[in-house]
Amino acid sequence: MGFFERYLSVWVGLCIVAGVGLGYTMPGVFASIAALEYAHVNLIVAVLIWLMIYPMMVQIDFGSIKDVGKKPKGLVLTLVINWLIKPFTMALLGWLFFKGIFADWVDPQTATEYIAGMILLGVAPCTAMVFVWSHLTKGDANYTLVQVSINDLIMVVAFAPLTAMLLGVTDIAVPWDTLLLSVALYVVLPLVAGYITRRCLENKSNNTPGNGAVDALVSKFKPFSVIGLLLTIVILFGLQAETILSQPQDIVLIAIPLLIQTYGIFAIAYFAAKRMKLPHDVAAPACMIGTSNFFELAVAVAISLFGLHSGAALATVVGVLVEVPVMLSLVWFANKTRHWFD
Repeated sequence: MGFFERYLSVWVGLCIVAGVGLGYTMPGVFASIAALEYAHVNLIVAVLIWLMIYPMMVQIDFGSIKDVGKKPKGLVLTLVINWLIKPFTMALLGWLFFKGIFADWVDPQTATEYIAGMILLGVAPCTAMVFVWSHLTKGDANYTLVQVSINDLIMVVAFAPLTAMLLGVTDIAVPWDTLLLSVALYVVLPLVAGYITRRCLENKSNNTPGNGAVDALVSKFKPFSVIGLLLTIVILFGLQAETILSQPQDIVLIAIPLLIQTYGIFAIAYFAAKRMKLPHDVAAPACMIGTSNFFELAVAVAISLFGLHSGAALATVVGVLVEVPVMLSLVWFANKTRHWFD
């Protein structure tokens, strides 16, 4: 493990502080960064995430993908967590905290919007950053790709009706441009680039599996992937610096049930994976997919349904702020407990 990876939690903490500080002192710079978006997908953040995803896509052996179906347990775990458990536990926690525990601290209308934002996060399973978490836990790249792809296909047909049912509204307009652009940017393009790169490496190795060359390339990219992750954190926290500093109490209130949800879902999935005797390189990514969120989609729907300055939009933004540090802590935990599975 390199110097950057060994102290990753320290760098993340420093980047969070730096992001908030820079966002507060240089709001114009971050306003310009925020303006570089299309369909609620920030293009700079997309490039940085792409930089993190690309090395994992290079490792995908397309000839082995067909064998993923022979090990269906990991796929079943992912689908059950994402579509039968996570949306409903998120709705339950939102109701419990903002209609019960925090009822005296938040007015009823705002509380309802916070719950709506949490539900939107719960119904949108992660697409992009899962590849990063899988890579950091040495997950099976082939298996992770299939897990994400199946989730994306289900999301196309299930997101709107499930969201409508949990929110109690019927006019859910799925932002197809956000959904399709995100899948293209975070799955299709890096996948094509990784495939072309791997083919080139194999051709240079006389059409034999180019694992040595692949490993060497991935190793060279590792520092850039870490830098991409840290810059993403700086930008995300910089973009929300004003909200963090102006509404600290509400952010803490929203973060509490989100943290319980995140760690709780991971615990359920990890325990189930161990009982199902999944290998660690399948179990870790499966649990990460079930735990993290497709925050671009959640933010876009929250804004379209409730408005830019609504409580629902704020809740989805807090989801963004909470996710990266929390997921890194779960990556650390998964790596420390690898021996539970192997």
